[in-house]
This record gives sequence, structure tokens and C-alpha cells, in this order.
Amino acid sequence: MGLLTNRVERNEIKPGDHIYTYRAVFAYSHHDPTFPRSTCPTFPDCGFRQPNSGVVLSCLDCFLRNGSLYCFEYGVTPSVFLAKVRGGTCTTAASDPLETVIHRAMYLLQNGFGNYDIFENNCEDFALYCKTGLLILDNLGIGRSGQASSMIGAPLAALLSSPLKLLMPSPIGVATVTAGMYCMTRYATDIGIRTDVIKVAVEDLAVNLGWAGRHDEAAEENEASNRQVVAL
Repeated sequence: MGLLTNRVERNEIKPGDHIYTYRAVFAYSHHDPTFPRSTCPTFPDCGFRQPNSGVVLSCLDCFLRNGSLYCFEYGVTPSVFLAKVRGGTCTTAASDPLETVIHRAMYLLQNGFGNYDIFENNCEDFALYCKTGLLILDNLGIGRSGQASSMIGAPLAALLSSPLKLLMPSPIGVATVTAGMYCMTRYATDIGIRTDVIKVAVEDLAVNLGWAGRHDEAAEENEASNRQVVAL
């Protein structure tokens, strides 16, 4: 992997790596942690998912869909992080050991990862949690995803730099300031830098994100519905 691209070959990835590929002509990226087939011998090779769960077991071919393979970087220096123009490719946060990463992924495959949200709970958020176990205390607003931060950071930087056009006659100067604001926005929202993150055990994840209560309510409603059907 280099400074400009994280592209790798299949034989270079290892179990526990956070991989991604681009969709829709590089419009967005799709993320997933990898683990060896031996860790899930009782599951089908591809497409396994629990009912009402957004976590799906996928083979590498189905994941890539003929796209290129990239490997997400962990524990990068601030200079490397800022040099990456596109978000969703690296983080300053360190990765946990392989065994812990695989345990989280397998547990969430069985129990789910909540409702999908492009900004707060997407595939990159899933992979980042599996790798780091970090959870944002305030679950309102932007999630752990660097890709989502970039989507918000770019227009925000352009908006904030608009008044500078009155002070800077040079388009190059405005572009430089806008790029700087964009990079700093990305850096400030990185999970390795944020101060509002905590380490949460995967077994406690549902409680911390408020899923448990909703699941219990749904179960009670289903049970009540079943009782009504029997009574009829």
C-alpha cells in the first residue's frame, strides 16, 4: 500500500483485515472485515444472514463484484492521514488483535448491527467497530465513518470558505483554504482523534446503542400478536 492508493492483491490480504472496494464508478466505497472460512464452518459460503439483520456473510468475489480490492489502514500518523485526499481509507486509531476482531464480526453476524444509516451506521462503521471496538458516546450526528465525514466535510468547507472570496482575489488562495478546512474537518472527526469515543464490548453493544429495548418491544408485540391469532 502506498500514499496515493491502498490497492492490494488478493494474496496480500490477511484474516482480520478491513477491506473495501469502490462502487458506482468510485462514487462510494463498500467496506467489510475479513476472516478465515474455518471460523464459520456451520454457515453457508455466501449470503448467510440472520432474520432482520443487516450483517451478511459474503465471499470475496461477491463482495468485489469485479471491482478492485483495497485495504484500510490503521494506526497511521497524522501526516499520512491528512495526505489521503479521500476519506474512508485510513484512521489514526489502532486495530485490536485478530482474535478480538473476528469475535466481534462473528458475534454481530449472529446478532446484527442495528439499522443501516448512510451517515451514522454504515458498512464502514461496522468494519471500524470490529477492528477497534470504539463507539461514539453521542449517537446523534456523524458516525465513525471517514467516508461520511468527507461527504459532509467537503460542502461544509466550501460554505465556510465562501466569505473568504471577498478577501482573497486569487482563486488559488480560496482553493487552498477550502482544501485545508476539508482536511481538518476529516481529521477532527477521525475516531482516533475524537474525545467522545469509548471502548465497548460487543456483547454490550445493543444496550449502548439502544437496540435492546426496541428488540424487546418488537418481541412483545409479536408475542401478543401470536396470542391473538391463537385466541381467534
